[in-house]
Amino acid sequence: MEHVPPPAEELVLLDRELARLDLRRSQLLTRRTWLLSVLQAPGPRPVTPQFPHPPARAGSPAVFGPPFAPPAPPVRARSAQNVLLVLGGLLLTIAAIAFTLVSWGQMGIGGRSAVLTAVTVAALATPAVLLRRGLSATAEALGALASVLMVLDAFALYLVAVPEAGVPGYAATASAVLAVLWAAYGLLLGRLRLPLPLAVVSAQLPLVLWAWAGDADALVFAVALLATAALDCAIALRFKGAAVRGTACAGLWVTGGSGLLVALVKSLSAGGPAGAVAPGALLLAGAVIALAGARRAPAALAGAGGAVAGLAAVAAVGGVLTAGVSGGWAVPVYLVCGGLLLLGVRAPLGRPAVRGLVWAAGSVTVASVLFSAAPVAVVLVGPLAQLGRLWSGTPGEGARGALGATDLPWQEMAAAPVVLLMVAAALTAAYRSWDAVARWAGPALSPGPVWRTAAATSAVVAGWAGLSLLPAALNVSYTAAVSLQWMLAAAAVTLASGALRRGMTGVAVSAWVCASAGAVDVALLSLSSEPATYAVFGALSLLFAGAATALETPGEPSRSAVFVTVQAVLACAAVVCAAVLAVAFGASMGLEAYEAAPVLLAVPAVTAGLGARLKGHPVALPLELTGAAVGLAAVVAALEDPPFLALVLALGGVLAAGTALRPERRKVAGYLATALFVLASWVRLSVSGVSSPEAYTLPVTVPALVIGVLRRRRDSAASSWTAYGAGLSVTLVPSLIAAWADPHWLRPLLLGGATLVITLLGARLRLQALLVLGGAVLALDSLHELAPYVVQVVGAMPRWVAPALAGVLLLAVGATYEKRLRDARRLRDALGRMR
Repeated sequence: MEHVPPPAEELVLLDRELARLDLRRSQLLTRRTWLLSVLQAPGPRPVTPQFPHPPARAGSPAVFGPPFAPPAPPVRARSAQNVLLVLGGLLLTIAAIAFTLVSWGQMGIGGRSAVLTAVTVAALATPAVLLRRGLSATAEALGALASVLMVLDAFALYLVAVPEAGVPGYAATASAVLAVLWAAYGLLLGRLRLPLPLAVVSAQLPLVLWAWAGDADALVFAVALLATAALDCAIALRFKGAAVRGTACAGLWVTGGSGLLVALVKSLSAGGPAGAVAPGALLLAGAVIALAGARRAPAALAGAGGAVAGLAAVAAVGGVLTAGVSGGWAVPVYLVCGGLLLLGVRAPLGRPAVRGLVWAAGSVTVASVLFSAAPVAVVLVGPLAQLGRLWSGTPGEGARGALGATDLPWQEMAAAPVVLLMVAAALTAAYRSWDAVARWAGPALSPGPVWRTAAATSAVVAGWAGLSLLPAALNVSYTAAVSLQWMLAAAAVTLASGALRRGMTGVAVSAWVCASAGAVDVALLSLSSEPATYAVFGALSLLFAGAATALETPGEPSRSAVFVTVQAVLACAAVVCAAVLAVAFGASMGLEAYEAAPVLLAVPAVTAGLGARLKGHPVALPLELTGAAVGLAAVVAALEDPPFLALVLALGGVLAAGTALRPERRKVAGYLATALFVLASWVRLSVSGVSSPEAYTLPVTVPALVIGVLRRRRDSAASSWTAYGAGLSVTLVPSLIAAWADPHWLRPLLLGGATLVITLLGARLRLQALLVLGGAVLALDSLHELAPYVVQVVGAMPRWVAPALAGVLLLAVGATYEKRLRDARRLRDALGRMR
């Protein structure tokens, strides 16, 4: 059966085919013209031109085959030549090594010398002839062979002529001679690419090996490494070949880095300033080498070179100044030296190198701050120890005892607050004088507004961390430590509020984070003493409430959301502190947790009153929700004692009912009040040991249902849950609980009959509350009655029946999945349409 496309599609196909035919015709005409010119013109045959072939469209046969398509490309001659040369060079190298190691001893000294001289000279001279004839690949292969032969000659010379010489000394001399010979050979035959990089590699060894041969100490090794690095730097700057410069740069990083590390270790381990002078001089020499290379290096390498130079200079000067200093007091000195690096911003070193100096200064600053991270972590985490000794009394060992950190080396960490405060002071000065800093930095750095914001944010965090460390570093008394920490939290809150008013979002966020951490810190510290708990949590509650009140929402709508969010967080924090005060009051009165639960309800009572006063303010809802969470905590605390639980639920219902008087809270608070009152009545009945709850619930249910009927007559749009839900739940739920605990049949039968009538009425009158409540209670009652028989049937069946039935059920559901899903949606829609 042939497929006939629609006319529009067939027209498109025909246009494409005609275009291909036109392109093919033009190619054939061009080919014909060229063939005529070949036949008519005398002389050698011209090169055949290449013509592109039209791309074959998928799914359509080619009208013409490619009669003039070029043949498959043969293997490139250059690739084959390189393979052959590499294989030949490898075979000759293997033969030379085997000859030197195996057949050397079978020849006399004259024969050995003649063979080595002849082969090496031939291998060295042949590339010059090959280069003149244009055989550069062959010359490269023989040049590599000659290089290997020169190494073998050096080894053979050692075995024959000077076997008693020391290996390091001879190796140093041989590597120096080979470096000179390879350099001269590479300069003479400039077109060979291997000798000069080999000369650079060989030049890395002589000085280090001579130091090894002389049993030199670490400083001499550092001198040798840095001298080699200086030679590499000169080579990298002098020569233009990529291979030579790359090899020299690699050697520079390896030897220079190794020399600087050796000098740094010696500087740090010096016993006094005199012993640190020599390592410092080496570090400065390394810095000079790095700067010399950075001035003419590419941007990335220049930046790295500037950073290395800056770090080396800081280590040199700081090592001399801090030699013999105990503890961590050397860190501030290194920090000052790192700051002085910024004076080199105006030096004529080039923009990348200057940026490297700035990176070095920043690295020193970051390292100094990381040194202070451990004591800051102790101050932040240490107060958690108070959770295990609540109100155990004032700690006797001052602030360190309150943190549980008396065994830590505080003498070595005493400089941490000084370091943090120095960093904070420097960043604050830079922020306040940012225009002068930008002018000083000039075009080399071009710091933007983002850097200024980062400086201000970092200054806030560093300053807060340094001040929070002072009580522990000075080991002040417990009372002084708590007072200082509270004042620090208050200062952070004030700073955050001021920054938020000025639109400094970054500073405000960092200050809020510091204030939160400080508030939690001082709150945990206060838990070891009863008076401190009342004082701190009371002061924190007033602080947060005052800050929330002081933050008036500005007129700009774009900033209102931020202010409202901050106000809400502060108000919620004040409520939490008040809740802690309520718990503390109960503990002071000697009350158990469930006995103190009614006291805790004072907090949601206050928040409900504040919410009524605030009315439509955006902070009112978070404030009331926090109070509701405190009320939930009171309910959880009263779970141990059912009578107190009933009391707490009833008091909570009263608070919810009072809140429901407000129009904006009526719906949610009304339902909550009903639920709390019903739960309180159930708990009270259970506590009283009532076995027939219907005698107490029916007198409530009947009037409630009558009121619901009257409500529905007056307002047909009223929900059935509002009219009948509370009245039905008061009786049905306690009756269901009693039926499940009743071993007789009468109560379950009466309950099932009543719920069946309620369910049928709900379906007939299309009342959602009656249908859902009646159906749920009926199903649970039926399940309770049928459960023993189901257990007996399941116990009598073989074990394989249950999984088989489950599999059949899953298959049936899967086969009719779409239908079941539609049925479930129709059921949901039907329930949704009910009142």
